Amino acid sequence: MTPFIRLEGIAAALPVANLDTDRIIPAAYLSGVSRDGLGAGLLAPMRYDAEGKEKPDFVLNQVPWRDARILVARENFGCGSSREHAPWALLDFGIRAVIAPSFAEIFHNNCIKNGILPLTLPSATVDELMAQAARPNEARFAIDLEAQQLRDGCGRIRDFAIDAGLRGALLEGLDEIGRTLRLAPAIDAYEAVHPDVPPIPLFSEWGAT
Repeated sequence: MTPFIRLEGIAAALPVANLDTDRIIPAAYLSGVSRDGLGAGLLAPMRYDAEGKEKPDFVLNQVPWRDARILVARENFGCGSSREHAPWALLDFGIRAVIAPSFAEIFHNNCIKNGILPLTLPSATVDELMAQAARPNEARFAIDLEAQQLRDGCGRIRDFAIDAGLRGALLEGLDEIGRTLRLAPAIDAYEAVHPDVPPIPLFSEWGAT
């Protein structure tokens, strides 16, 4: 995945609590076998009308937010089903960070695996950022993951906390498989000095009927 080190771009305000993955990317967009193109279905129930035309009053259909790279949302973002297509759709649209008071756990983990920063901040801070993101002249934010700092639309620097392991995964652009492969020399060295372990018998070999 692409490392997340620094990000600067337009932030879009999405003042919706408990936004579930079925609305982030509806099932109708999941018939393909590729991640490419999923951005077209991002938040489709909110972006399009019954005829598939853009709703002019929705934030991601407006300038400058149609080029948003950051979302500012309410609590429990990404709840519902565990579909990984939700962060894929965000990425395909161009979103690399979501700021919210809280995230659904599986969605949060899926974001980290795909190079998206799920940035948890206090509700009062999110309210301030939401108000800034709603104003075009204050909607450009910058995030420095190395320094663990957010520069908001008014130029104020805000420190944030993040788990060291998750921060490292994003900075290096490594998911669990990538981090495991990085340990391949140590794994090979261990296996070279330890005898083979007999395989565990299959359940059927225990005499079960």
